[in-house]
Amino acid sequence: MNEIGGQDLGERDEAVAPRRMTPLDRREALRLLATTSLGRVVFTQGALPAVRPVNHLMDGDDIIVCLHEGAAFASLDAPGPGSAVVVAYEADAIDPDTHLGWSVVVTGYARLIEDRATLDRFTKTFRPWAAGTMKAALLIRSDLVTGFQLDPGPSA
Repeated sequence: MNEIGGQDLGERDEAVAPRRMTPLDRREALRLLATTSLGRVVFTQGALPAVRPVNHLMDGDDIIVCLHEGAAFASLDAPGPGSAVVVAYEADAIDPDTHLGWSVVVTGYARLIEDRATLDRFTKTFRPWAAGTMKAALLIRSDLVTGFQLDPGPSA
């Protein structure tokens, strides 16, 4: 192990065979996305790209991300009432030892959830990983969904 808990490349007993990258269709990609609650949102902050790890839940094909008071993402060059911004959302589950798993990227418009009843519904079902008061929620529409599965077998 190295000093930050990762495995040094020389410590592996055997090499892992190259994996085949199989594209996922939209339905399968969204199904896999619903099996995890942690991902990364990519947005524009001060005209530059920014990435933040966040947890999410799915509402049909839409991704819901809660915004906490004081969170860096909450200060995003935010959509105001009735407006939306383009973001990307990525989540994955890839085993570092076997090199098997999947990755999904959703690109779409994000808008603040303004309806209090809808926000309350998400507040009740959302299980945040970080401490803090939920200030608002962002709905990310899944306009473009891409993904791949790492399967055993030779690389393509």
